[in-house]
Amino acid sequence: MPSVALLSNPRSTGNRALLPRVRAYCATHPEIFHYEVENVDQIGQALRTIALVEPRVIVINGGDGTVQAALTELHQGGHFGDAPPPVAVLPNGKTNLIALDLGAHGDPLEALDRIVKMTRGDLSEHVVVRELIELSSGAHGSRPVLGMFLGGAGLADTILYCRNKIYPLGLPNGLSHVIAALAVLFAMLFGIGGRFLPPRPRPVRVSMIRDGQLSGRFSLLIVTTLERMLLGSRTEMVGVSAGRMKLMAVDQSPWALVRAIAAAAFGKLGRGRMAGIHLDRGDMIQIEGERSSVILDGELFQAELGQPIVLRSTPPVPFLRLAA
Repeated sequence: MPSVALLSNPRSTGNRALLPRVRAYCATHPEIFHYEVENVDQIGQALRTIALVEPRVIVINGGDGTVQAALTELHQGGHFGDAPPPVAVLPNGKTNLIALDLGAHGDPLEALDRIVKMTRGDLSEHVVVRELIELSSGAHGSRPVLGMFLGGAGLADTILYCRNKIYPLGLPNGLSHVIAALAVLFAMLFGIGGRFLPPRPRPVRVSMIRDGQLSGRFSLLIVTTLERMLLGSRTEMVGVSAGRMKLMAVDQSPWALVRAIAAAAFGKLGRGRMAGIHLDRGDMIQIEGERSSVILDGELFQAELGQPIVLRSTPPVPFLRLAA
């Protein structure tokens, strides 16, 4: 009986070169049940089939959109009842935030090999729990989607700018992200925009249910249940209310953004109040704006006036952590 179910999306950018190696590895490891989908609409059927195999671990091999769709289907589809197996995410795709949070980095095939070896022993010491973010868009008949990292306001605009303007240049991911960040700082410092620069963030209102609200233009808006927030930093959030979702908003100011980046780099983010940087926690967050974009694990949504996006945290769900 296979102990590892591997769900791959061949259309993911990272899989164009990786997938032949993955297929060859799976061919020599009968404990892996490998299921490939051509698009995210097939993930529901994939997980229904995987549930019949009763694996000890589900491994997701794809980009952020694949991970987001798999998490949504896994925890809303009911294919595994009340006890879904832990999920591992291979370091594939453009950002890999969830994979990095779970200790997966470097060569995806090496990470897969580590997972296979883990399943031959006691998994309990490697299982961690994380809450998910449930996003309701407010559109009639829409199904809530689940993820772990949401970027909004200027951050969403920067992600879209990087995706549409920088990635097509074929540069390495790290260099692409640096260029996008420099373009954001340049646009804020000189107050200019244009076809080849990120747009100015639209006004947005963020409400922490029962705990007041923030309004304004923000260069960064992050909501996450991951342990790490900005530049891989752990945010302590001293003196804020309890809640599963962590919120950070940085005012539309180059100096506030520089302060946030510097605090994250030196491990001081959240240890005290900083001008222009807003930190909070909550279990229900509402985002409202005029065509203000938010991106949840790679999928784009829009907050509208009178039709806010609502975020709720889920109960803890199991994941497989690869780091020691």
